[in-house]
Amino acid sequence: MENLYRPVSGAAAALAGWFAPIVPLVACVFGFIAVDFLTGVAASRAVARREGRPWWFESAEAWRTVQKLALVATGIVMAWAVDRHVLDFMDLHAARLFTGFACGVEFWSFLENAAQLSDAPLFRWLKRYVRRRMRKEAGNV
Repeated sequence: MENLYRPVSGAAAALAGWFAPIVPLVACVFGFIAVDFLTGVAASRAVARREGRPWWFESAEAWRTVQKLALVATGIVMAWAVDRHVLDFMDLHAARLFTGFACGVEFWSFLENAAQLSDAPLFRWLKRYVRRRMRKEAGNV
């Protein structure tokens, strides 16, 4: 067993060391996705309560969030690999750009959820803005 433990733990340590530079990026985007998920669940519950209909937690939403986490983490790893091993002569920072884009999308979704949860003027304005944009975009289809 000892003969198997050493190479496996060594390979795991090497892999962890290789991915260490992107751990903060993955942690940041995981945090954004988690906050969006939690506020989305709360917003869904609040809307159902306001409409007087029953609410329940759907596991499909949770699995979709897990799938999103895996895909975004994979995208960060792939962008980082391109940065480090393919376009290493450029100062592109593709992993940071991809992470920023993913966090921006999650932040926008959080703002939409906050508009459902709060009646603050900022969020009322945001709700109207999003509604107008959605109508405009749907009208162009």
